Amino acid sequence: MAETKAPPQASNPASPQVPDVKLPDPVEMSRAMTRIAEQSQRLVSEFLARQAADGGGPKSPDPMGVGHAFLEMTTRMMADPAKLMQAQMSLWQDYLTLWQRTTQRFFGQETQPVIAPAKDDRRFKDAAWDENTLFDFIKQSYLLSARWMQSTVNQVDGLDDHTAKKVDFYTRQFVDAMAPSNFVMTNPEVLRATIESGGENLVKGLEHLLKDLERGKGELRISMTDYDAFQLGKNIAVTPGKVVFQTSLMQLIQYTPTTPDVNKRPLMIVPPWINKFYILDLREKNSFIKWAVDQGHTVFVLSWVNPDETLAAKGFEDYMVEGPLAALDAIAKATGEKDVNAIGYCLGGTLLASTLAYMAAKKDDRIKSATFFTTMLDFTEAGELSIFIDEEQLTFIEGQMAEQGYLDGAKMATTFNMLRANDLIWSFVVNNYLLGKDPFPFDLLYWNSDSTRMPAAMHSFYLRNMYQKNMLAQPGAVSLKGVPIDLGKVKVPTLFLSAREDHIAPWKSTYSGAQLFSGPVKFVLGASGHIAGVVNPPAANKYCYWTSDKLAKTSDEWLEKATQTAGSWWPEWNRWVGQYANGKVPARQPGDGALPALEDAPGAYVKVKNE
Repeated sequence: MAETKAPPQASNPASPQVPDVKLPDPVEMSRAMTRIAEQSQRLVSEFLARQAADGGGPKSPDPMGVGHAFLEMTTRMMADPAKLMQAQMSLWQDYLTLWQRTTQRFFGQETQPVIAPAKDDRRFKDAAWDENTLFDFIKQSYLLSARWMQSTVNQVDGLDDHTAKKVDFYTRQFVDAMAPSNFVMTNPEVLRATIESGGENLVKGLEHLLKDLERGKGELRISMTDYDAFQLGKNIAVTPGKVVFQTSLMQLIQYTPTTPDVNKRPLMIVPPWINKFYILDLREKNSFIKWAVDQGHTVFVLSWVNPDETLAAKGFEDYMVEGPLAALDAIAKATGEKDVNAIGYCLGGTLLASTLAYMAAKKDDRIKSATFFTTMLDFTEAGELSIFIDEEQLTFIEGQMAEQGYLDGAKMATTFNMLRANDLIWSFVVNNYLLGKDPFPFDLLYWNSDSTRMPAAMHSFYLRNMYQKNMLAQPGAVSLKGVPIDLGKVKVPTLFLSAREDHIAPWKSTYSGAQLFSGPVKFVLGASGHIAGVVNPPAANKYCYWTSDKLAKTSDEWLEKATQTAGSWWPEWNRWVGQYANGKVPARQPGDGALPALEDAPGAYVKVKNE
């Protein structure tokens, strides 16, 4: 946008200098607004046409049951007016203290804040939030109100556990949305950008907003990164290898060795199919796959298909049969080795554990060790994801899947993003729409946005039997291929890697799951969360991890006796799995065995995008 500037101020030593303010060019502004208006009109027309074609939109006005939960909470809150009045008086006292200290600051006195944001709260990182008295008042007012609101709803008596968690979760969503950092007039950084650019940031932000609405076909899909900056097989997911086998649900990738000798026993990785496998192969410097290859493993990875309506009837047991069981047969043909060491990540770990239980029932011992990355097996305490699992919501989800044959990957991504709304939603609202900045190219966020669909039959089975009923933890409650499975029959040596700040698979829940097996178990707790806690290469020299010689009865007892080690847990895992390597053999090249190479890694399946 072209610019004009305000005329210079007359020189007057007695008057303060007024900084130049950029004014918008009226011609450029008119063109931009015309372009925005035309794009908006087209998007609205297309959205209304789709709504009409879909029969007028969603069938339920409140599919998440949020309104009912808050109605119950309000009813019980009003039944104890004395407690509510006490909470109001507490908030009023906090505000009186804040007003008093703010007045003192206006008169130049030093004061202590009534409340301060958490150290990791990046919403208030701009210096003006502390240095400017007005913005400091706005910040503290918000923090006091947020604390009061959350503590008040959390102290309501008589709510069942699920309703209480739902009220707490959606109260936090509201509190996060109303943060002063999310609005132009109460965010000092945005105000500065608006003045300095003559409002150009807001015009550009509006264009970003419309572009994201267009990308989501009427639904807002916030751009987290520059999607044009990455291309699979070119600058992301680039570890050399070949696809050597495939089924309707997965492609099996064998990676090219980088050492003259390799472990005799191959390594099979079963990633989740909620997202794509290349979280373990983002770039060379943080690729677990590349690192494992460099340690002398013959690495095979299952790359799951991004299913459409033609795979709607594929169930959880189909993923077992066409996934790890088929991969075991293929690996034997490719290498001549019947046995493998296996890794399962998140939902892939749940499948691996189920497969191990099925194999135990069938007297099949081809998996000699199993590693589980942030894997839930006991869903008693499923964390905040359990907010989305009740009969009303499951019925709604199954209705959506019945129409399409699958669950839209974008809906799953939104659910996960809500667990960390300030980092994965509101920070991008400020950056993209208020500051008008282009999203930064970031491989992890590119992967995070590259979501996959869930086949209707599989997803319904998983949500109901695992999350809702916790049947996997009950011996014989789940049957696969007509065989009742029991995790207690699994005697394979296992290593569980969990992450202390994991919001998706809370580590104390994964610890409970680790106790379901009857074989030797090593538990490792990494720092950080569901992704960063796993993708933590040694070269980065970040974070830490905890280990202990034996499992304790409870997770708290285990942590109390655990030893903390700085850096990455990857070498710890490699030493452990090395016990089951079964010696060394000359390196194997993909395609040299009984399975010819079909195509280069990362293969075709992973490149299928959602429409």
